[in-house]
Amino acid sequence: MSKFVAPEVKKFVAWDYVVFAALFLVCASIGVFFAVKERKKKTSKEFLVGGRQMTCGPIAFSLTTSFMSAVTVLGTPSEVYRYGASFVLFFLSYALVIFFTAELFLPVFYRSGITSTYEYLELRFNKLVRLAATLIYILQTILYTGIVVYAPSLALNQVTGFDLWGSVVATGAVCTFYCTLGGLKAVVWTDAFQMIVMLAGFVTVLTRGSILNGGSTKIWEVAHQGSRLNIFDFDVDPLRRHTFWTIVIGGTFTWLGIYGVNQSTIQRCISCKSEKHAKLALYLNLLGLWAVLVCAVFCGLVMYSHYKSCDPWTAAFISAPDQLMPYFVMDIFSSMPGVPGLFVACAFSGTLSTVAASINALATVTFEDLVKKGFPNLSDKMSTWISKGLCIVYGVLCTSMAAAASLLGGVVQASLSIHGICGGPMLGLFTLGIVFPCANWKGAIGGLLAGITLAFWVGIGSFIYPAPPTKSIPLHLSTLNCTLANSTEALTMIAPAVAPNRPLLADSWYSLSYLYFSAIGCLGCALAGLAISFLTGPSKGEDIPPLLIKPVCNPFCFWSKRLQALLWCGVRHDSQEVDFEKYLPKVIANKTGTDDDTFRNNFNKETKRQFPGDNPKEKSCTITSRETRL
Repeated sequence: MSKFVAPEVKKFVAWDYVVFAALFLVCASIGVFFAVKERKKKTSKEFLVGGRQMTCGPIAFSLTTSFMSAVTVLGTPSEVYRYGASFVLFFLSYALVIFFTAELFLPVFYRSGITSTYEYLELRFNKLVRLAATLIYILQTILYTGIVVYAPSLALNQVTGFDLWGSVVATGAVCTFYCTLGGLKAVVWTDAFQMIVMLAGFVTVLTRGSILNGGSTKIWEVAHQGSRLNIFDFDVDPLRRHTFWTIVIGGTFTWLGIYGVNQSTIQRCISCKSEKHAKLALYLNLLGLWAVLVCAVFCGLVMYSHYKSCDPWTAAFISAPDQLMPYFVMDIFSSMPGVPGLFVACAFSGTLSTVAASINALATVTFEDLVKKGFPNLSDKMSTWISKGLCIVYGVLCTSMAAAASLLGGVVQASLSIHGICGGPMLGLFTLGIVFPCANWKGAIGGLLAGITLAFWVGIGSFIYPAPPTKSIPLHLSTLNCTLANSTEALTMIAPAVAPNRPLLADSWYSLSYLYFSAIGCLGCALAGLAISFLTGPSKGEDIPPLLIKPVCNPFCFWSKRLQALLWCGVRHDSQEVDFEKYLPKVIANKTGTDDDTFRNNFNKETKRQFPGDNPKEKSCTITSRETRL
């Protein structure tokens, strides 16, 4: 292989550090502001869910920024550059995910008056199911946050010269600082600011890149000639890395595990002052997801147009594909001090928002599902201090976990793989509880174990035995116009060798597209859970509060009330008077004050409607007791 002379790319200068430092300063200031403003509100609920006073606007910004992390800013353009623009098909996946989250999962969570999504599992099944799900979520979030912190720091370090561990520690410290001081409100409003910074960074790169490469029409022509616009590949082979089906079906399962039942998402939604605001926040967030996706995809096409004749990755100017975007930025803005700092701020805006969301969600889950169960009589002041202490602990833990993230490969695939392996079985577990009244706690535990086993089996197997190169080989990348060091021979790409002693499953089961990991875990959990429930005696619908079940059959058989009632499996959705204490005597004993009133009020609303939660006039549900108190 020939060696090439890398063009000189400037490193960070003083103005870049000024712009970048300004981002951290503003984020920390928002935490201080809410710490001072909310100092008289000392309850843990105020700290963890913002007193349920939030409106749809800032929540929509926060949701978008939290899951469009530096993984998106750095990873998606690189994916498009190497594999083509098929990544834009996530446009459809996001739409399906938001619809199912807003119409299936959110109504049940919001009306239950819960703070932790895993509290639902105790209401629906028992404490054991809740504990198992909580521990899996904590593991998933810490692993994912490690990638989010480490990957952008490494990419930026090797290209811009920005200190690796300095950026890792700074990210963890600033997020922990404003989470601990300001709670959820600080996280949400900081996310809104970071969303603006992220879009500003993308627009700046797109504008400059388009000018340098002859405009959007020329970029489009070059992308077409380089086969980067072959978006619709309807090959049904599940081993292919990205096709229409893997992205739309597998991507929907993966992102539904992230959005539909993830504590970070639901915690923001239930912090809204009404269910209508929560749903609107999700749909507005969809517009944000689309905007960031389109910007990232176009950045990838602009990069390809710029490097079509001298690929910096193939020529070994960079050591990993995830460094393409920062390398491109430092290249095109070499004569404009301060602008590379804006892009780094854009990348780290995504990182800060995701890490802050993770820390806040981990603190909430740990406090609600573990601490309060062991110490139910804590005072409000002590609860708030414990919540802040948990933020600090998880901030340190997530930052430390970044050291292990270097073993997991490309940032996009690694992050979505973790969400698929852990989030898929969790999605299946919540689907069992919300959609299938017959599922019992034994089926829930057995299904969760089956789903986790299947997902970890295929996930770890694919990590040890990667798919054959023919299933995931990048599109052609040229080094024709790169400057050779001491030779004139052309560079040829050598596909990585496949180990001869691969096991029987290596080229089939272990080679499945990483986007199917979530679907495998979800379907495995749901099917095994239903089978075990029927073998051990299914739950009786009459014993389940209608508030905890979403009758998904109603829209499909609206012409027949009798058929609807049959498919409700005994759940009394149409009952006018139901004895609340009959359903949850044990849970009521553990719920006191406002929580109990909230659940009771929403339960009574639910039993008076044939369609759970559907108010034909308002089309929303508001937690009355909380609004009255506020």
